[in-house]
Amino acid sequence: MAGDSESQFYLRYYVGHKGKFGHEFLEFEFRPDGNIRYANNSNYKNDTMIRKEAFISQAVIDELKRIVEESEIMQEDDANWPEPDRVGRQELEILVNDEHISFTTSKIGSLVEVNNCKDPEGLRTFYYLVQDLKCFVFSLINLHFKIKPI
Repeated sequence: MAGDSESQFYLRYYVGHKGKFGHEFLEFEFRPDGNIRYANNSNYKNDTMIRKEAFISQAVIDELKRIVEESEIMQEDDANWPEPDRVGRQELEILVNDEHISFTTSKIGSLVEVNNCKDPEGLRTFYYLVQDLKCFVFSLINLHFKIKPI
């Protein structure tokens, strides 16, 4: 798959901040070889970092590509989105076929923040895609691993 430019796919998402509990973040990455990597670091109440890694099928990759393509995120530009600040930052990098995008913006607390920026339509596309991606990743991780003890 990695050598076929028509089917190239890579996606990485990061959201995090550095605060009184240290560097807290959520990050996941879908690699061209079908490997998914997930990390969640929260030092709140001495929590430990969760790291998971698994391989996914071509059908799962195809569904992920469909979600990305239907979102139309590849047509967006982050030039007028809020800059990362002390509250935190988000990063989204996607390679699909021969198109590559890389976005950086601040953490988004609500749709009110989205609507108040200089490019609400573009940031809304980003916001909803990120929500969909998180749901997708959490479902995959929960299917493969038992994270919360009973």
